[in-house]
Amino acid sequence: MAIKKSNKAAVSQAASLKQILKRCSSLGKKNQGNCYFNDVPKGHFPVYVGQHRSRYVVPISWLDHHEFQTLLQLAEEEFGFEHEMGITIPCDEVVFRSLIFMFR
Repeated sequence: MAIKKSNKAAVSQAASLKQILKRCSSLGKKNQGNCYFNDVPKGHFPVYVGQHRSRYVVPISWLDHHEFQTLLQLAEEEFGFEHEMGITIPCDEVVFRSLIFMFR
């Protein structure tokens, strides 16, 4: 039973991420005139990090990294996935920069 619940949660999270990426990235239809996403290149999406909500535009390929998936799970737990401007990640900006340095 626990496996089914876990699988159901994973499917729900994947659907939520897909919806966010369509809305927040160049995958969506012309970003519906939202000025926050005019500078987001194809295959990327914005995230907001740290106390001052610094904006980073990250490649969708980072979704494959376990560490980034963990940050997204923390974001979902703390803020949910209903964002108009992008995903807010509850992480110190210095830690986030150190993490993304590893992805490059």
